[in-house]
Amino acid sequence: MPQNIVVLTGAGVSAESGLGTFRDTGGLWTQYDLAEVATPGGFARNPALVHDFYNARRANMRAAAPNAAHVALARLQRDWPRARTGGRVTLVTQNIDDLHERGGAPAVIHMHGELNRALCAACDARWEAPPRTDPADACPGCGAAATRPDVVWFGEVPYHMPVIGAALSTADLFVAIGTSGAVYPAAGFVAEATAQGADTLEINLDPSDTAAAFAAHIHGPASATVPAWVSGLFEAARAR
Repeated sequence: MPQNIVVLTGAGVSAESGLGTFRDTGGLWTQYDLAEVATPGGFARNPALVHDFYNARRANMRAAAPNAAHVALARLQRDWPRARTGGRVTLVTQNIDDLHERGGAPAVIHMHGELNRALCAACDARWEAPPRTDPADACPGCGAAATRPDVVWFGEVPYHMPVIGAALSTADLFVAIGTSGAVYPAAGFVAEATAQGADTLEINLDPSDTAAAFAAHIHGPASATVPAWVSGLFEAARAR
């Protein structure tokens, strides 16, 4: 029975809420060249295009609702310390949407940033993003017209890596849910957790690129598999 659990979620958790994954045919990502909308170089070349892209993603996010997987993970993070005395659930997401928070999760680590946040490329100030942003928007801190989405682009360092590393170092169980296993450093978390002696589980619609590194697997839609897995954990804790 695990005490400390680290959960990593990817786009597959939000797909059933209507937010597309990288691999969706015809999805939002496939309509754009990622080098133009998800890199510092693309932003430098055409900031208006980048703002338009993230404005569209922000609108999609705000029109979406949390699904049963988000709600179940919120329950796990909120209630596990009582079910397993002294236990801890660290919830890390690669997603930049806010569906975990709206599903009730009390503490989400967004390693790739958040659509709801804006960042000043000049002074590094951060603030709540409005529904639409524009290259002409002035930073509320320094006044520079250098507003960009507070998201981690390709070639940039993910956020909160020391905190995530510390959680992995004390985890009894590492679970990846709805991830492709194709994006590093998140794809390396399973190897890091295994090296620390943690058990590992992948919950995914299909096997990920790193499926072979996991000790156990559950396949199926997140809205069905995640609530069932969470309920099973609580049942096992009550039976002890």
